[in-house]
Amino acid sequence: MATFLLQDAASFRLDEIYRYSVNKWGQQHANNYIEGLFDTFAKVAKKTVLSRPIPAEFGVSGFYLKYQKHFIYWKYLSSGEVGIVTILHERMHQIKNFNEVAP
Repeated sequence: MATFLLQDAASFRLDEIYRYSVNKWGQQHANNYIEGLFDTFAKVAKKTVLSRPIPAEFGVSGFYLKYQKHFIYWKYLSSGEVGIVTILHERMHQIKNFNEVAP
């Protein structure tokens, strides 16, 4: 069974996304969006969705894909599991915000 782990930055971003969505569109929309993100994490872990390598200018290895208005950044962990590194809105400056959470 393929699994994924949420890293701290990704967990923090999920909380932000949820709170923003509840305030902007209501709890049902927020719940649906978060469920969609988790479904996408599971698809990444099962290798049933296409991802792209993170561009070299980020200075880290890993992959990313887009879910609706957000980019999901992930990498393989030494355990073989998928680590969800962070989730950034499409309007965020990707390199600047990613580097804030990269080890």
